[in-house]
Amino acid sequence: MARHVVLLASGGGHTGHAVALGQRLKGKAELLFIVPKGDRWSARKVSKLGKVMEIIKARGPKDPYYVFLPRFIGAYFESIFKLLTRCEGYEVIVSGGSNHSIPPSMVGKKIMGMKLVSIESSVRFTRPSGTAKLLERYADITVLQWPEQKRILPKGEYFGPLIEYPEYPIRNEGYVLVTGGTYGHKELFEAIAELGLKDVVLQTGRVDPEPYRRRFPGWVVFRYDPDFGRWLAGADVVITHLGKTVIDAALAYRKPTIIVYNPEWRRSSSVGVSDALALAKKLNAMLVLNPKPKILMKAIEEARLRKPPKYPDGAERLARKILNEL
Repeated sequence: MARHVVLLASGGGHTGHAVALGQRLKGKAELLFIVPKGDRWSARKVSKLGKVMEIIKARGPKDPYYVFLPRFIGAYFESIFKLLTRCEGYEVIVSGGSNHSIPPSMVGKKIMGMKLVSIESSVRFTRPSGTAKLLERYADITVLQWPEQKRILPKGEYFGPLIEYPEYPIRNEGYVLVTGGTYGHKELFEAIAELGLKDVVLQTGRVDPEPYRRRFPGWVVFRYDPDFGRWLAGADVVITHLGKTVIDAALAYRKPTIIVYNPEWRRSSSVGVSDALALAKKLNAMLVLNPKPKILMKAIEEARLRKPPKYPDGAERLARKILNEL
């Protein structure tokens, strides 16, 4: 029975996967989370569940490609040193995805003899992520969150979506929650600004929040909040990008949801419109490809009429597998 588990919380939705699993493992195993160096949001979020260690991330979605190789090599050496000195006795290492997960996963598997669990992203339907595809050949378990992912990762095992526990009672305080994820979605924010909504909570990520604070003093505007669950719990409608937030909003907090596709992600990853269409269907969510004010207002009205579906608790299933079989 595995009693010591390393979870790679590699930022954004990847951190969400680690948190969902960590919530089910807390109290049953000793947990160590590895986060990207400087990612304070991930560090604060996982610190409630276990120990935290930082390792450099080779490249984010908007970083230039030339930084990847030197950082990736540095991440391998850093992984060797830190895992050998701080992870003795750990039996399992869990990749939550992204290039940040690759060096620690390979060091844990090949050098330290840990069992490797690789989680595929919940937004992948047409192509596997590069990390999950690479690690599939080494992983003891490749975790699929949807049955359709078996087509892109044939060795994978279906568990169900990895959803974080609701941290607050679900209620409706009447505001529209708008979030662009870690990197933000300025085109969406500008469209929301033209709707004339009075009650908005806006999470901007790396987009400068100050212009929106000045223009809308009645809005709640911030870059990040590690206690983001409280905003999900009180929302009337959630408008977000193609990422794990929309899954938590729909399936954990039972909120009407709107996915606004961000074309910048298509230029930096293999996640496309087909993936967005498939995820919207899974969640009974609205999908907006062109965030114009009139289109968004119509989507808000229609989203309120839809109810999210229910799925098996993939995080609970995976936790049992790790504890009892690895």
